[in-house]
Amino acid sequence: MIAYLGRRLTALLVILFGSSFILYNLAAISGDPTEGLRGSTDPKVKAQLLSLTRTLNLDVPPPARYFLWLKRIFSGFDFGKTRDGHPVSIDLAAAIPTTIRLILLATIIAIILGLAFGIVSALRQYSRFDYGMTFVAFLMYSLPIFWVAVLLKQYLAISFNDFLDQVTIQPGWIIALSLVSGIFWASLISGDRARVWKIFGIAGGASALLLTLLSVTKWFANPGIGPIVLLGLSVGAAYGITFLSTGLGNKPALRSAQSMAVIGLLLYYPNQYIFNHAGGVLTIVGLALLTALIGVGVSRYWAKIDRGPVTRTAILTGVVIGILTIIDKLMQTFKPYIETDAINGRPVPTISESNSLLPPGNFWFTFLDTLLHLFLPTIALALISFAGYVRYSRGTLLEVMNQDYIRTARAKGLTERTVIMRHAFRNTLIPLTTIIVVDFAAIIGGAIITERVFGWRGMGTLFNKAISDFDLNLLMGVFFVTSTLAVLANLAADLLYSALDPRIRVVGKS
Repeated sequence: MIAYLGRRLTALLVILFGSSFILYNLAAISGDPTEGLRGSTDPKVKAQLLSLTRTLNLDVPPPARYFLWLKRIFSGFDFGKTRDGHPVSIDLAAAIPTTIRLILLATIIAIILGLAFGIVSALRQYSRFDYGMTFVAFLMYSLPIFWVAVLLKQYLAISFNDFLDQVTIQPGWIIALSLVSGIFWASLISGDRARVWKIFGIAGGASALLLTLLSVTKWFANPGIGPIVLLGLSVGAAYGITFLSTGLGNKPALRSAQSMAVIGLLLYYPNQYIFNHAGGVLTIVGLALLTALIGVGVSRYWAKIDRGPVTRTAILTGVVIGILTIIDKLMQTFKPYIETDAINGRPVPTISESNSLLPPGNFWFTFLDTLLHLFLPTIALALISFAGYVRYSRGTLLEVMNQDYIRTARAKGLTERTVIMRHAFRNTLIPLTTIIVVDFAAIIGGAIITERVFGWRGMGTLFNKAISDFDLNLLMGVFFVTSTLAVLANLAADLLYSALDPRIRVVGKS
């Protein structure tokens, strides 16, 4: 393992520094930072030229200047100063968390939803759902991100904020959303024509009833889940996770998941008390660790042998219940949040990454504000990536399902769930790992446009500023950080290959 990591890191470092050397020299010879000063009539222009030349080392040839820049990095991560005289490291320190927060959340959402819908589409090959997802995937893949971002600002921000003034869903919207829900569930479950119409009617009617209830009770003005609905969602999560993880026939796993749902209900009010009096990141991390410990304890109680899958099922169920509990707390915070003077009844923002006018000291206000500012740009980035993951996961799973070892697994009498989840799904992830790494690097480029539309100041904004102002130090700082992330993502992909494919071993040469 150590020898393998050493070889991979050496190769990646050569690529990183080689590409940075080429970019530095190409950027240095492509323009002149002093061009704007040379035509100035200011009597102090000569002193300004000397100062800028001394600050940026313009009297040194670009190849030698690169090594001066590299020396400062090795001596203390000093990326130099921008043309405005600010240290590049300060700008990077402010922009990196913003970009990572935006890219990481969008990538995770796109991967989870893309894999889920792509796998279902492959299992329902040539069905109504498959054709529908194919159309949606190609549609999203072809949409320009700046156009999607503008539509999101109009309909999910401005129109939704206007809707909160009345909090009443119009009958036309209820009918339209109910039809969409009926079509979705009918195509997803599929079957003969009679069954499809039956599912369409049930799903559409249930959606219409739910939307009418939400409209009458003005739920959107003061949203929340509550303990009863939380219990129902927790039980559903328990059965769903057990089905995917071990199968409902594994009684210890099912009982462990059900026990986690009951424990989640019993801890609902204690959790609310903790959130109200000790809200914070450390509190959430502590509760997450406690959830894992409870999951281990519950699984050890119900399972005497083969505890690994049971423990996994219990912990996953606990994590989902914990996320639902946090969402419920955020919903409870929504009403007092929008009533603050800083929000003034319009909670979904269209620009900036945070609201500086919020009253300080309230963790849940800050947390909700961060999520709402992430809402639109994350959707814009995730939609484009989602389309690619749907197509890749569908095609890969269809290829895997035609392999000999899948036919062998079926011939052995294994259930379809076991064949798909244990044998096909894991092998589907192997080629997708490469796509995930490439997408992680490419989505940074998409973030340049997204940050500009939504007024975020991340790495994309700095990159655009560096090119526009011909700021070489800022350009190289952005390049060095983003390329390092891409290199580390490639290394992570190599390690994931060995975890997903037992035929691959990360060992040194004998």
